[in-house]
Amino acid sequence: MSLETKLSLSDDTLKHLQELIQTNIDSSEGLVSAAERVDDHRVASTFREIAQERTNNARELQSYVTANAKEAQTEGSTIGAIHRGWTAMRAAINGGDPYVILIEAERGEDRIKEQYEDVLLHTAGSAVNDVLQRQFAGIVKGHDLIRDLRDVYKFK
Repeated sequence: MSLETKLSLSDDTLKHLQELIQTNIDSSEGLVSAAERVDDHRVASTFREIAQERTNNARELQSYVTANAKEAQTEGSTIGAIHRGWTAMRAAINGGDPYVILIEAERGEDRIKEQYEDVLLHTAGSAVNDVLQRQFAGIVKGHDLIRDLRDVYKFK
C-alpha cells in the first residue's frame, strides 16, 4: 500500500471528491436560482455569496481530480435539478416569499452538510483531508446563516 498524496489519490477518495463536486454544483445552481426568485435583496445577496463559495469549492476539488488524470464531474445531479424545480414552483405559488424559499434553501444546505460529514468519515487521513475540512467549515457557516435567516423571516 502506497502513501496517498494530492497527486496520487486513491480511487475511493476520487469517487468521494466527484460526489462533492456534484453536490457543490447542485448547491451553487440551487442558490443562484433561489436568488432570482426571492423577493428580498438581502436574502438574494446572501444566496449569491454562498453560491460563489460553492462554485469555488467545486473548482478546487475538480483541480485535484484532474491532477490525478481523471475527468472531473462538471454537472449537478438529477435530484438537484428536481429540487430546483420544486423550489421554483413554491416560489411562484408564494410570490417569492423569503421564508418559503429559505425553507427550501435550508433543505439543500442540510444535504450538502450531510454529504461533507459522510465524505469526511470515509476520507479521514487522506491527502485532501485538510482541503475538505476547510471547505466543510464554510459549508457549516453557509448552512447556519441560511438557517438563521429562515428563523428571522419566520416571524415577519
